[in-house]
Amino acid sequence: MRKILLLLFIIIAIRSSAQKIHGVVFSDKGDLLPYSSITLKGTTIGASANNRAKYAINVKPGTYTLVCQHIGYAAQEKKVTVTANDEEVIFTLNEQKLALKEVVIKNGEDPAYQIIRAAIKKRPVYNKEVNAFTCDLYTKDMIKLRRLPKRILGQRVPDEDRKDMGLDTTGVGIIYLSESLASVASQKPDNFKLEVKSSRVSGSDGFGFTFPTFISLYQNNVILFTQKLNPRGFISPIADGALNYYRYKYLGSFWEDGKEINSIRVTPKREYEPLFSGIINITENDWRIHSLDLVLTKKSQLEIIDTLQVTQFHVPVTNDTWRAKNQLIHFNFSQFGIDAVGNFVSVYSNYNLQPVFAKDFFDNVIIKYDTGVNKKPKAYWDTIRPVPLEKEEARDYVVKDSLFEVNKDSAKSQLAADVLNAKQGKINPLDIFWGGVRRTHYTKEGSYSWSFNPLIKELEYNPAEGLVINAAGSYRKYLKEAKTNLTISPNLRYGISNQHFNGWLEVNLRTRDYEPQGKLKRQSWTFSGGRRVTQFNRESPIMPLINTISTLFYGDNFMKTYENVFGNIIYSKRYENGLRFNINALYENRKPLNNTTKYTFFKKDSVHITPNFPYDRISSQFAPHQALIVGFDVSFKPGQKYIQFPDSKMPISSKYPTFTFNYTRGINKVLGSDVDFDKWKFSVYDDVNFRIAGLLKYRVGIGGFLNDKSVFIQDYQHFNGNLTAAASDYVNSFQLVSYYAFSNTAPFFVQAHLEHHFNGLLTNKIPYFRKLNWHLVAGTNTFM
Repeated sequence: MRKILLLLFIIIAIRSSAQKIHGVVFSDKGDLLPYSSITLKGTTIGASANNRAKYAINVKPGTYTLVCQHIGYAAQEKKVTVTANDEEVIFTLNEQKLALKEVVIKNGEDPAYQIIRAAIKKRPVYNKEVNAFTCDLYTKDMIKLRRLPKRILGQRVPDEDRKDMGLDTTGVGIIYLSESLASVASQKPDNFKLEVKSSRVSGSDGFGFTFPTFISLYQNNVILFTQKLNPRGFISPIADGALNYYRYKYLGSFWEDGKEINSIRVTPKREYEPLFSGIINITENDWRIHSLDLVLTKKSQLEIIDTLQVTQFHVPVTNDTWRAKNQLIHFNFSQFGIDAVGNFVSVYSNYNLQPVFAKDFFDNVIIKYDTGVNKKPKAYWDTIRPVPLEKEEARDYVVKDSLFEVNKDSAKSQLAADVLNAKQGKINPLDIFWGGVRRTHYTKEGSYSWSFNPLIKELEYNPAEGLVINAAGSYRKYLKEAKTNLTISPNLRYGISNQHFNGWLEVNLRTRDYEPQGKLKRQSWTFSGGRRVTQFNRESPIMPLINTISTLFYGDNFMKTYENVFGNIIYSKRYENGLRFNINALYENRKPLNNTTKYTFFKKDSVHITPNFPYDRISSQFAPHQALIVGFDVSFKPGQKYIQFPDSKMPISSKYPTFTFNYTRGINKVLGSDVDFDKWKFSVYDDVNFRIAGLLKYRVGIGGFLNDKSVFIQDYQHFNGNLTAAASDYVNSFQLVSYYAFSNTAPFFVQAHLEHHFNGLLTNKIPYFRKLNWHLVAGTNTFM
C-alpha cells in the first residue's frame, strides 16, 4: 500500500509541477511540416516537432508566446495562457514570401556574394565570441531499416536475427532508438565536457551513444560526428576561402521578429569536393547564421553513408549572441542491398554564457554518464521529452522493453541457458577443416567459450618444414571473484617434410576493473612455454600465407625461422593518463632449422630457394645456443581523453603523439645463457590530420647497442622490410627492401617513415578518374 501511495504522490507532483503545450504544425496547403522548431519567445527553451509534425513543451502555468519556424516558411507567433490543463496550439505556416530588395549589382555579380563576404568577415568573431557556456541537450536518435536482404555478401541473414532486431517479415523496422538528456559545458580554447544525466535505449539497459553533436559552420572546416565520414572534413559555405569552392545565388529576403533575413542557395563549383549544397539564411547588417538546410552526398566525398542532411535553427541567447537551438541530422544508407535511414534530433536549451566552473571541472573525461543514467522510469521521459514520440517509436519501446525485461528475468534460469546452448546447434564436421568451431556453454552461474581454428585455413608451406599442419584453439572464461578474463590457447604444429612436432601453451589473465574511486585498472599476465617455430625477427613481419604463395609460385622463401624450447612471462599494465608498460622475461634454447625440401609448383623456380637463415647478414647457419633475455617497454600518449560510463572507461582520443621506449638485456651465464648484450630503442609516432590537405602518418626512431659482447642474429636490431606484392605497414617497414638488410648491432641508428594520404586532394580534379574514389598516397623512408 505504501508503494501505491508513493506512486500516486509522484504522479500528482509531476502533473502539478508542469503542464504541456502541444500541437501539430501544418503548411497553408495542409501538409505536415516535420521537425519544425518551436520556441518560447525570449528564451532558449523549446522543442522540435517529430516526423509527424507533432510537438510538446512542458511548462509551468503562465502566459507564453510561442514562435514556430520551418525553413522555407514564414515564422508564426501565438500567445497562449496555461492554467491547470494542457493547452493545444495548432500552427499553420505560410510559404515564405521572399522579397527581392533593390541591390547594387557590380560587374554582373549576384548580390549573394556581397552578403557572403560580409558573413566570412564576421565568421571568426562569432566563432570566438563566447568564451564559455553551459546548456542542456536533449537528443533522440533513430535508425530504421527499410529493406534487409535475405543474404548479405553471400551470407544468409537468419530469421531469428531479423526477429531479434524487431523487423517485420519484409525486413522493415526500427533497429536503434534512444533518447538522452545531458548538460554541456564548454570553455575556450578546447575544454569540453558532456554529462549525460539520463539515457534510454529501446530493448536494452545500455547507455546509447550520446556524442557532442555541435555542428558549427563558423569553423572553416566542419567535422560531422566522426572523421570516418570524411577525414578531410567539409568546407563551410562561409569559410575564409569559401568563394573558391562555392557558387551563391540570392533568393531574396524575409522579415522575422523585426530582423531582415537573407536567403542564399549554395552549390559546389566542382563535384567530388567536400562541399555542402542547400540553403543558408543570414541576418542583415550583423551577418549571423539564422538557419540552414544543407546536404552532403557521395559527390561531396561523403563516406560510409549515401546522403546526409543538416538542418539548424539559431536563436538569440542575449541581444548580441545567438546559439543553435534545434538541429536535425538525417541520413540514408543504401549498400549491399540494405536500405536504412536515420534521424538524429538535438534540442539545446537553457544557455548560460557566464558559467563558473570548479577548478578541476575539466579533466580527461569529456563524456560522463551518471551512475543512474539508465534507471529513469517511463513517466520521467514522458514529462521531459521535447520531441514527442511517433506511434512507431512508442510501439518499439513497449515491445522491445517488455521482451528485454522478460529475457533479463529468465536469463538467470537454467532453462534459458539450455535454450541458448541448444540454439547453437550441432557441430558440423566440415567446420573443423574450413569454417572453424566456436561454442559458448551457458549456465545460470555464468558461461565459458571455446574455439578451434579451421585446419585447412591454417595450412602453410616452407622449405624447412614442408607442408605444415597447425592446430590451434582457445578457452575463455570470466573469473567473477577475481574480475579477470582467463584465456588458455594451446597450439600444435607438425612439419611433414622434417617430421618435427611442436607444441606450446599460452595462458593469459587480463583484468579490467573500474575501481570505486574512479580509476580504471587494466593489467595482464601472460605465461607461455613449450616448443615452437619462430621467425628471426620476433615481430613476425612475414605472414605465413604470403610466404606460402611466394614460395610455391615463385620459389621466394622470404620467411626465415628457427626452433626453440622456450618459457616466457609478460606483465603489462595500463594507466588512465595514457602510460603503458610491460616487463618481459624470455628463455630460449635455440636450434637451427635447415631446409628439407625445394618443392615449388614450377621446377624452374626451385633454384630461387635460399637458406633458412638471414643469409644477407650472416654467412652460415647459427650455432645452437641458449638465451635468457629480460626487457621492458614504456609507452606514453599524453592528453588521453575518455568516456566514463558508470562502471568503466573508454579511451577515445589525444592530440599528442605516442612516445615509446624499449630496453632489452641479454643475461650471460644464467640458466646456461650464451648471450651478453644491452640494446635500446626510442620512437615517436602519430597521425596528423590536415583536413583538406590530407592525413600525414609518421614514425621516427633512434636506438642502438650499449653492449654487444655476445649477440646472435635473433637479437640484432631488426627493421621490417618487404619484398612481396602485398604492401606492409608503410610507417613501420621499408618497402622493396630485404627483410634483414638493415639488421645490425650498431651503437646508434636513426630511422624515419612518412606517409601522406591525400584523400582526394589531387585525384578529385581528374575527370572520370575521381568517380573511382581512388586516392593518392605518397611516402618516404630513411635509415642511418
